[in-house]
Amino acid sequence: MTLAGKSVVVTGAATGIGRGIAECLLSSDANVTVVGRREEPLRELADEHGDAVAVVAQDICSPGAAERIIATATDRFGGLDAVVNNAGLARFGGLDAIDPAEFDAMFAVNVRAPADLIRCALPWLRAGRGSVVNVSSVGGVLSMPGRAFYGATKAALNSLTRSLARELAPEVRVNAILPGPVDTPMWAGTGLDDAGIQQLRVDLTSSTPMGRFGEDAELGRWVCLLIDPEVSGWITGALIPVDGGRTA
Repeated sequence: MTLAGKSVVVTGAATGIGRGIAECLLSSDANVTVVGRREEPLRELADEHGDAVAVVAQDICSPGAAERIIATATDRFGGLDAVVNNAGLARFGGLDAIDPAEFDAMFAVNVRAPADLIRCALPWLRAGRGSVVNVSSVGGVLSMPGRAFYGATKAALNSLTRSLARELAPEVRVNAILPGPVDTPMWAGTGLDDAGIQQLRVDLTSSTPMGRFGEDAELGRWVCLLIDPEVSGWITGALIPVDGGRTA
């Protein structure tokens, strides 16, 4: 991959898929601005990779967050080539059980914050013919009883991806990956109890043709491919399932 020297912002980079994306980019000699609410795991990346990492310990929904993130990346690395909107929030529950405030919180993290970050990054992305990769979910294209609110926010992110791909072309490419079930710390924050999480994991594994959960590194490699203009320079508006066959 031809990512050496590229400047990339990755949100939700402390753990899980975001960590896998950041590590893939860094192994390809990119410069990465890692964003997350917890500073310690971000600092671990900086300690390991040195000057190739800029740390922004930031809630992406706080006022002015997008501006601060882009300013950090461009000041540190002299520009910006790609934005990876990976930070996400999942709260599960049926229509009559979930708190409407939780739906608002998911929409803020999963849709509004990515749009804000793209908007703030746009002058830099246009100047360098850069790209955006949104980390969505198969939940945005599959029916998901008991998880409808989460799926609705990911469907909105999918729509945002496709519409912005047309709106920002040809200067900026906008794509999304749609992960299936992946082992990440997000499961602990879904609002389900331990028994509910275990049953959901069993159900998801049994309905995935490949018979297993995905791994962070597998998702990270796909994001790196979509950023690389030598590999994916003619791809925009794509919603790519990386899901072990769940959408087959």
